[in-house]
Amino acid sequence: MDPDHEKGSVEHAESRTNAEGTYHQSQVQPQSWIKSFTSQPSKDHAAAVQADAEQVVYDAAEEKKVRRKIDFVVLPLVVSAYIFNQFDRTNIGNAHVITKFNENYGLTSNNQWTLALSIFYVGYCLLEMPANVLQRYIGANRFFFLALSFWSIASLSFVYARGYGGLLALRILLGVGEAGFYAGMIYYLSFWYTKRELATRISLCMTGTLPGAIGGLLAFGLVRAHTSALQGWQFLFLIEAIPTVVMAFVLLFFLPPFPFAASFLQPRQRAIAQARLNREHRPTSHGGMTGWQGFKAIVSDINAWLFVLVYTSFNIGVATITYFLPTLIREFGFSPINSQGLTVAPYVAFHSDRTRDRGWHIMASASVAFVGYLILAICAQASTGASYFALFLVVAGLFSLFPLVMSWAAAVFSPTSKRGVGTAFIVSISNCVSIASPQIYFDPKDNYRKGHAIACGMLFLCILATFTLRTRLSLKNKHREELVTTLTQEGKLAPSSKDEELPDTDPRYRFMT
Repeated sequence: MDPDHEKGSVEHAESRTNAEGTYHQSQVQPQSWIKSFTSQPSKDHAAAVQADAEQVVYDAAEEKKVRRKIDFVVLPLVVSAYIFNQFDRTNIGNAHVITKFNENYGLTSNNQWTLALSIFYVGYCLLEMPANVLQRYIGANRFFFLALSFWSIASLSFVYARGYGGLLALRILLGVGEAGFYAGMIYYLSFWYTKRELATRISLCMTGTLPGAIGGLLAFGLVRAHTSALQGWQFLFLIEAIPTVVMAFVLLFFLPPFPFAASFLQPRQRAIAQARLNREHRPTSHGGMTGWQGFKAIVSDINAWLFVLVYTSFNIGVATITYFLPTLIREFGFSPINSQGLTVAPYVAFHSDRTRDRGWHIMASASVAFVGYLILAICAQASTGASYFALFLVVAGLFSLFPLVMSWAAAVFSPTSKRGVGTAFIVSISNCVSIASPQIYFDPKDNYRKGHAIACGMLFLCILATFTLRTRLSLKNKHREELVTTLTQEGKLAPSSKDEELPDTDPRYRFMT
């Protein structure tokens, strides 16, 4: 008998007997609990789950059950990590309105303050993409453990550090610890959720709404604390940093590095979790492009640069509003401590996305923030009510943009290795601009009108860039449909490999718009 025919017959028989989606996993030796923390994610286990995913048979009810299980285990861990990240990142904005904090760190001018904010982004520019490559190599649980541990120790150091030089050094270290965190979260979630599900989950994790609200409430109470050893602002850094250390160990022990290593899922459920994604973008934990190959593919892709323009233009506001919000509210005439409680109100606005049409939604959200900044630029201090309402619009618009833009990017780039480098590239290049972002608020004597006007103009650029990108992707989809039809009729369309991801350069690949 022909060997190829015999092999095909065996594979066909195997597929009929593996509808349960557990056969290949049963043939792999289970990885010990200790080894899972000391070695790379297992290629054998990843291949076994992929093989079972090709053959598993399941219905919509089972898929929903698996997705819900992921929502109850993976998503809370990711959301919690982001909440603690926001505590450590934004507490400096709440502390800045406290006189004792400014005296401790020698903050006597607005220029010193904006430099302290800007220097945070140095680590992002240098380490964002290498960190994302490292995550795929060592697994998400170990990567996020290292990140949270590093920045929580830096945040704890704020309690006893002194002087302006110490403030700048600690801000740099915080940025180093957070390099790769945001893009890494997007990349990680893309292994668990389909394109249609991703934006909603990212919005739950990363809009900043919940962390902002909780952080504002904690700040409102903690800055009132006082002992002979610690001032209120020191309690703010201490109490908000310690849980991050605990969270780092929780992620190390309980966050699955990839779906194939998810112990909370049964073998069949792991196959279903992989199979439902394979229908769209087939994320793979091993193989594919190297980090350097992914980088070259990204920098030569005009879509990546358009995403950078979209992200950068709205990130000018995101990179400043979080830190300046307590200060801006204080300028309305409220006391520094009362401003902590009022900081909570704008963050209550929660703007999530449940549509596949990313482009129009991004333009709508950017327009909301644009109107808010326009009101601030025109009416700053002239009307307290109008200005406070404008802040509400700004925060609601800005913090809905991040999950929409990044989930869109994750749905455009393929294969997985390019997606990982691509999301990191967007955040990295955009945060290079964010180094200068706080400098737009250089005019405190003019009620920051010029800063608001600059942010307003950048949001208009965001709208234009988004429209350009959406139009381009729509036209490419239309062209590809015509090309595939022609190639199919002529018999020139090469068959796609079921063992490889469909790259975004393939005419059969469809971009989300």
